[in-house]
Amino acid sequence: MTENNFGRRLANRYELMDSIGQGSMGKVYLAEDMLLGGVPVAVKFLAQTLLNEQMTQRFLREAMTCAQLGNNSMHVVRVTDYGVTDDEIPFYVMEYLKGQNLGQVIQPSPLPIPRFLDFIRQICLGLETAHKGIILNGQVIPIIHRDIKPSNILVTDSASVGELVKILDFGIAKLMELDNTEQTSSFMGTLAYASPEQMEGQELDRRSDIYSLGVMMYQMLTGSLPFRPNNNTFGGWYKAHRSQEPIPLDDQSPYGPIPRLIKDAIMSCLAKDRSHRPSSVSQLLDHLSPLEKRFSRSIDLGRQIRGTLKELRVVPKHEVLSGSEEDRFCRLQVWPPHTPVAEIAFPKLLTMSHSELPTLWAMLGSLEIEQRITNTSSNNFLCVRNPYPMILWVTAFYSKAQGARWLSSYLDLKNAGNQKFIWHLGEEGAYRVLFFSKEAPNQFMNFRRLHIAPPQRKLLKEWVLMARSIMPIGGPQESKNILKTELNDKLKPQMLLSFESMHSDV
Repeated sequence: MTENNFGRRLANRYELMDSIGQGSMGKVYLAEDMLLGGVPVAVKFLAQTLLNEQMTQRFLREAMTCAQLGNNSMHVVRVTDYGVTDDEIPFYVMEYLKGQNLGQVIQPSPLPIPRFLDFIRQICLGLETAHKGIILNGQVIPIIHRDIKPSNILVTDSASVGELVKILDFGIAKLMELDNTEQTSSFMGTLAYASPEQMEGQELDRRSDIYSLGVMMYQMLTGSLPFRPNNNTFGGWYKAHRSQEPIPLDDQSPYGPIPRLIKDAIMSCLAKDRSHRPSSVSQLLDHLSPLEKRFSRSIDLGRQIRGTLKELRVVPKHEVLSGSEEDRFCRLQVWPPHTPVAEIAFPKLLTMSHSELPTLWAMLGSLEIEQRITNTSSNNFLCVRNPYPMILWVTAFYSKAQGARWLSSYLDLKNAGNQKFIWHLGEEGAYRVLFFSKEAPNQFMNFRRLHIAPPQRKLLKEWVLMARSIMPIGGPQESKNILKTELNDKLKPQMLLSFESMHSDV
């Protein structure tokens, strides 16, 4: 592809906008999916220098691999389409992700322990999915990435989980049961992160990825690599990986001592003999799980501190803060001192320097929050005008295993503060659900950003205008009772049926 191809439309659907990166097998472009109204996507092309039958098949296989893995794990980039241009250049389409690669994240400074554990858990979950394999011709084929390194790990903001980590670029991945000797005997990878057996061109298994992961884990905590080759050549790195012992982790982190469990985990991953490494990433996760439990509450607190300290700058008067900064502002919130510590939910308009954010605050048990944060979600609004103007706002979270959790709020439409809040909901078309734990009520745990359907947004604003002019003929409790009946008899069954229908299609 050349720069003259900007504006070109592929498959009568994807319009190329800009060049955004380079993968192991070709260039990546930002494009708009015109069939879906201009939704941004990323399109990767096979480099023309690699345009032969063997590499075309490998490129197709990369697309198929990412398509299946992306469906199986949120921690692998998701591929949605594959095609060939008019001039017979293969391409595939994947989700467009804004963010930084891990190398850019750790370049200013290494990661503190809580953030490190959060990232490693997500990377391991994605890598575990690859190692378990994909189905080809009815056969389960394990995948070895072969190029785990910081530039192939993307950190992006997610409304559901905060910082979401995804593995990129399976361009040189090895399908363990299918690759022939000619394809895999030569070195493919990145010198600084390659396992000793990868440097020697030996047959690889998942423990090779675990070695690369160990190198990256060391770098995430210290900002440097565990080995110092004499020169940056294949020979220099070969000697380093084969014979150098990793530099001890003692006093390497700027945040203080690294826990023994983490040091042991990293050093075991870096074992020269693959039989001495963890046999799987799940074994590595099990090893680190005691620390995850210990630091689980610190992870969110660390995000709050990071949100405050990261890239400190003066905000000009008319500058609009980015969504991620709004998210960080939400993470700094604390449970109101005179609000009951109980399983309740209530709306709150957060005032920032440039805007006001509509939010729904919810207190649940910490375990339920961890489970619910990735649930399917939905919202709905009901309004009664008589005898008294009032809105019922329902936010629901659902999974097959747990069923539904209903967060309901009744908003008096004659209240000026509620009118302002509802108008903001209609204007913004989105709100954040802020979760707080009953066990640690002053500590923010997590949030979800939910969208409101356009027809519902229009109704919200119409209801506010209506309420300003209507004269009540009864009291608010009468309308609240009507809405409660509607909630239990109609709305909950309808939303539950919709949830179950969605999950039955998965």
